Amino acid sequence: MFSEFYFYLVCFIDDNEEQKKIKFEVENDPFPTIYRIDRIKEYTITDKHFYVPYQNRFEEGEFRKRVQFMYGGKLQKIKFWYKGPSVEAVLDRLPTAEILQRDGKGYLISAEVFGKGIDMWLRSQGDMVEAVK
Repeated sequence: MFSEFYFYLVCFIDDNEEQKKIKFEVENDPFPTIYRIDRIKEYTITDKHFYVPYQNRFEEGEFRKRVQFMYGGKLQKIKFWYKGPSVEAVLDRLPTAEILQRDGKGYLISAEVFGKGIDMWLRSQGDMVEAVK
């Protein structure tokens, strides 16, 4: 995948021994692991092949809707108040976002996202956002 000026390898680790070697934040994560291509130091080409049924295929579009800055992790629901000038900018950044409420305080927004990349984005908004959940 290409995102934020870099190419990434998005993959599922199916080898339990390999998972034990690497310290993952979420053990046995059912969601993909993300590696930036230019940071891979070595690799081995094998003759091993695998088959993924079409119904279980990786859906890049659905993944992109939920990942921020290519930080993987648990799938989570977030909720926050947005008090900035353009709620459309938030809806563009977070395609799964829904406006739950609007009042004098701003917009109460809910979204489904992967991992901690959303924390970085929320903090970058300063006092225009207030986390609820």
